[in-house]
Amino acid sequence: MTTTTHAEPLLQARGVSVGYGQIAVVRDLDLEIYPGELVALLGPNGAGKTTTLMALSRYLPLKSGTITLGNADAARMPPHKMARAGVAIIPEQRTVISSLSVYNNLRAARCDTDYALDLFPELKPLLNRRGGLLSGGEQQMLTLARALARRPSLVLADELSLGLAPLIVDRLLSALRAAADSGVAVLLVEQHLNKALRHADRGYVLTQGRITIHGTGAELHDRMSDIEQTYLSGPKGGPSPQEPT
Repeated sequence: MTTTTHAEPLLQARGVSVGYGQIAVVRDLDLEIYPGELVALLGPNGAGKTTTLMALSRYLPLKSGTITLGNADAARMPPHKMARAGVAIIPEQRTVISSLSVYNNLRAARCDTDYALDLFPELKPLLNRRGGLLSGGEQQMLTLARALARRPSLVLADELSLGLAPLIVDRLLSALRAAADSGVAVLLVEQHLNKALRHADRGYVLTQGRITIHGTGAELHDRMSDIEQTYLSGPKGGPSPQEPT
């Protein structure tokens, strides 16, 4: 894993509160992500992980706090300007265009097609297959290939592994780890704690909208019992953080 040597974070949030209507789902959030590191954002269902990603990518207005991207004030920056600044968001919902072939999905994303296929050679024999006919794992590989092949500086990924087999999850997380090792900053929301922490340089644990635990990947792995308690104390109980066997 990469050891962070950059003096300044690429993305920094300070005192961020955000939510829907009058309700603040995330409160007083402080976090930073440096170039070349993978940061895991963990927590039970309803803790505010997706809301955090929506705020950082500027799809939700802030109730309070600041967000900086490099040296720029990003608190009022619209999502399309965040994208132009090198921010790629991979939402929980599948974003493959089902009516287009794999090849045309890559072209529509205006990414480096050859680089995408180098990242995921599994897609090469599927180039003429429509996106809607791909398996869930193949769709997520295509989604991640499109994002990484646009050479982003920051990737915000929400539950890439949802509903996928463990081998596919490992493949996707390894690709994100490789991207971080090449200098990309990665913030990953992930349900599989052990897998996420094996790949992460650092991590944050959200509980009921607040960061309650943070540290290096190794430190959080050593505090697994504490993290599991946050899942049990979540507003909805949350799923078990244990990986499927």
